[in-house]
Amino acid sequence: MKAWLGKLYIQVLIGLILGAAIGYFLPDFGIKLQPLADGFIKLIKMLLAPIIFGTIVVGIAKMGNLKEVGRIGARALIYFEVVSTFALVIGLIVVNVLRPGEGMNIDPQTIDGAAIAGYTKAAEAQPGFVGFLMDIIPTTMVDAFAKGSMLQIILISLLLGVALVQLGERSRPLVDVIDSLLNALFRVVAMVMRLAPIGAGAGVAFTISKYGLGTLWSLAYLMLGVYITSILFIVVVLGTIAHWAGFPLTRFLSYFKDEILITLGTCSTEAVMPRMMAKLERLGCEKSVVGLVLPTGYTFNADGTCIYLTMAAIFVAQATNTPLDFGDQLVVLGVLLLTSKGSAGVAGAGFITLAATLSSIGTVPVAGLVLLLGVDRFMNEARAVTNLIGNGIATIAIAKWEGAFDRSKAEAAFRDRGLATAEGALPEPTPATT
Repeated sequence: MKAWLGKLYIQVLIGLILGAAIGYFLPDFGIKLQPLADGFIKLIKMLLAPIIFGTIVVGIAKMGNLKEVGRIGARALIYFEVVSTFALVIGLIVVNVLRPGEGMNIDPQTIDGAAIAGYTKAAEAQPGFVGFLMDIIPTTMVDAFAKGSMLQIILISLLLGVALVQLGERSRPLVDVIDSLLNALFRVVAMVMRLAPIGAGAGVAFTISKYGLGTLWSLAYLMLGVYITSILFIVVVLGTIAHWAGFPLTRFLSYFKDEILITLGTCSTEAVMPRMMAKLERLGCEKSVVGLVLPTGYTFNADGTCIYLTMAAIFVAQATNTPLDFGDQLVVLGVLLLTSKGSAGVAGAGFITLAATLSSIGTVPVAGLVLLLGVDRFMNEARAVTNLIGNGIATIAIAKWEGAFDRSKAEAAFRDRGLATAEGALPEPTPATT
């Protein structure tokens, strides 16, 4: 019994159940638990910048081949664009089949847009494509780390990693220092993760206390559609990719169940990024691949967010009786292919991106976003978990594509967690084409 309770995923699961009970039966107390959830996420976020920096720099420096770095980056971006497009298309198909907004007959003129004023203002301030590219370049190196801007940190890390490769053996002492610092930071992560059950439980308690279970029923059909679509995407699309990589989806879910449950409770994939990086390395993915693919995927490969964006945009059109023919919906899809990128790390990123999309299209009333406010937090759980699984599988798939996946290490990692005897050995992957 004691050994069973010592498992992190069991502790997190208990925290989620207790949090849900507190949120439902003691809502006033549940609201006050938000600082516990926010504090846990802040503890993890303070470690993200140096961990991402160290992983990328050490990975590139030890790789010693700049052509290989460029090839990994190019393949990752191609993968992200293709899979994100699949997510957008699947969301578009399902929302047209289910039609969750049909029959609501909301008049856009009667909607009070004050509740979303902050989101629409933030959407107007979103930079265009050129502005997005310029924002990748930090004002100073220190500024990038102070703000925790992921793309800026990745740029700095890439440049330093390339410089260290060019220096050759002279860079060895500095690489060893950064590697030692990285190991120490992962020890800190292990200490912080002991608070995961409290953070996850407090997050669920706050959500149910603030929004109540009653809000779920009012838009239950849309929520059901988002969850069904997310599950469909994970099983069919990501499951197919995992099978191609010789890494069954069930095995992936078993190995990363701690991180999935924590993400479910906190609605934050950043809360488990350091653990994901460490566990992916233990699975046999080379450090350079993990360092390049996973942090970049958090920005460019938000599969769950893509599903939500298409379904939410068409839902608002259906609810407000805004006619959208096939061509109009293709325009929405095209705009989302651009606006869905680069919004990670921004508070209310999904709403801001959706507001920016509807504003740029002009046919669907932006005020209709008010309809989503009550259940957005609940749908954010599906988005976050889908994003997490998508980026984990992306890292394994690209490592396999690159020939940078050590199957013997994966088998050893499974044996350590008691998964090998339960599910057998990993099947042989589908032969890769290069």
